[in-house]
Amino acid sequence: MEKGYLAFVLHAHLPFVRHPEHDYFLEENWLYEAITETYIPLIDVFNGLLKDGVDFRITMTLSPSLVAMLADPLLQYRYLRHIQKLIELAHKEVDRTRWQSDFHPLALMYYHKFNRAKEVFANQYQNNLLQAFKNLQDAGKLEVITCAATHGFLPLMGVNANGMKGIRAQIKIAVEQYEKHFGRRPRGIWLPECGYAPGIDEILREAGLKFFFVETHGVLHATPRPKYGVFAPLYCPSGVAAFGRDMESSKQVWSAIEGYPGDYEYREFYRDVGFDLDFEYVRPYITPDGKRVQTGIKYYKITGPSLDKKPYVPARAMEKAASHAGNFMFNREKQMEFVSSLMDRKPIIVAPYDAELLGHWWYEGPDWLNFLIRKIYYDQKTIKLIGPMEYLETYPTNQVATPSMSTWGYKGFNEVWLNGSNDWVYRHLHKATDHMVELANRFQSANGLVGRAVRQAARELLLAQSSDWAFIMKTGTMVEYAVKRTKEHLLRFDDLYHQVCENRVNESFLNEIESKDNIFPDLDYRVYS
Repeated sequence: MEKGYLAFVLHAHLPFVRHPEHDYFLEENWLYEAITETYIPLIDVFNGLLKDGVDFRITMTLSPSLVAMLADPLLQYRYLRHIQKLIELAHKEVDRTRWQSDFHPLALMYYHKFNRAKEVFANQYQNNLLQAFKNLQDAGKLEVITCAATHGFLPLMGVNANGMKGIRAQIKIAVEQYEKHFGRRPRGIWLPECGYAPGIDEILREAGLKFFFVETHGVLHATPRPKYGVFAPLYCPSGVAAFGRDMESSKQVWSAIEGYPGDYEYREFYRDVGFDLDFEYVRPYITPDGKRVQTGIKYYKITGPSLDKKPYVPARAMEKAASHAGNFMFNREKQMEFVSSLMDRKPIIVAPYDAELLGHWWYEGPDWLNFLIRKIYYDQKTIKLIGPMEYLETYPTNQVATPSMSTWGYKGFNEVWLNGSNDWVYRHLHKATDHMVELANRFQSANGLVGRAVRQAARELLLAQSSDWAFIMKTGTMVEYAVKRTKEHLLRFDDLYHQVCENRVNESFLNEIESKDNIFPDLDYRVYS
C-alpha cells in the first residue's frame, strides 16, 4: 500500500501568434517547435503507456490561447508545411553525413522523428492534436485543466474599479472554450504565472472550478498557517482548493545547477545546423529574409561549459534519462516516507513544470517521464500517481485558509511582470478594461456591425492582456515583438471603442482585424457586463 501520492502537472501554454497577413512569420515557429518537440512526443509517451497497460495519472494545462491555435486551420496547414520542410532538410542531412559516423545516425534519427511527427499530426489525428488529449482524458489517465483565456496576469488586473470584471471575463471565457473543445466543464485551472491574490478564488468558484495551483510560499504564508505545509491542499474560504508546489521535486528538474537537464550527456539546445552549416545550404529552410534560425537538428551534447562540444550519443543520453528517472523516484520515496510519518493522512507531492521543458528545452525530457512513470508503476510501492481531484475525493476534509498573494518566477511576488521594463503597460490595460465594461453595458443587445465591433474589441483587450508580453519585455528576448503586439492590440481596441461610441464603425478595418485576431470566434462580449 502506498504511503502517499505524486501529482505531476505539466503547464502547456503559448501566446496567440497567428499572422495570416504574412506567408511566413518567425514567431509562429514557437507553436510548430512545441508541436514537434513537446506535444507529439508526450502524446506518444502517454499512448505507449496506455497500450502497455501502465496505470498513470498526469494533470496537464492546455491554455485557451494554445487550444485556439491547435484548432486553427491556417496554423494546422502551416505546421504541415513546416514539418515537410524539416523532413526535406533531414533527408539532405542523411545524404550529407553518410560518411560521418558521428553524425549520420543522428541525421537518420531526426529524419524519422520528423516523419513520425507528420504521421501523428496528419494521419493519426487529422491535424487536430486536441483529439489526442481528449482521448487520453476520456481514458481516465490525463486530466486536462484550463488557464485564463489569454494567460492574463490576474493579480495586476484586479487593482482598479472594473478589474474583477476583467478577471471574471478571463476565467469565464476559459471555461466556455474548454467545454467547447473537450465536451465537459473543467475541474481545475492553472493560474497564469501561478499568480494569485485573495479574492481570485471567489471568481473560480463562480465558474465552477474546484482547484488551482500556487507557488510554495503562497501556501506556506497562508492565513492561518498550514498544518501540513504544501503536502496537503488548503480550502480557500470560497471552497476552492489550493495545491502548493513542492520545491524539492521541482529543483531536481528546474535548477540550472543541480537539475537533470544540465547533464553533459544530454543534447545541447543552442548548437543547431541552422547556424552551423553553410548559409546557402540551409537558406531554403530558414526565414525568407535570410535570417538564421533554429531548425531542431542538433548534433552535439552539452559536454560542459567549454565551447568545444562533442557529438551527441543518444544511447548514452537514454541511459542517463533512465538513471535520472530512478534517482527522482528514489528521492520521492524517501521524501514520502519522512513526510508521511508526520501526517495523519497520506501526503501529496505536487510537481509542476512547463510542458515545453520536456522535449523542447530538455530533449530527453519525454523519455525521462516515460521511464519514471514505468518505474513508479513496476518498481516500488511507496508512491502512487494521482490527480488533484482524486486526492480531494479521497480526502474531502481539508484545512480552510487563505493563500497569500504570490507568483512563481523571480522573487515570487509579481516583480517579473511589474518592473521598469513593462510597467507602462498596465495603466493602458486598466483603462481599456473600463472602456470594455462600458461597451458591454451600453450595447448588450447589439448585433450586425456594432455587435461585431464590440466583440472584436473584447478580443483585442484579451490579447493585449497576455502575460507573455510583459514576461518577454523583462527577459529581453524578442522585446520588439512583445512591445509591438501590446501596442497593436491596445490601439485596435481604442479605435474600435471610439468607432462604436461615435456610431461610425469602419467595416473594412473591422474585416481586416477580424481576420488577423480571430481568437475565440464565438466569444460573447457580454461577459464584461
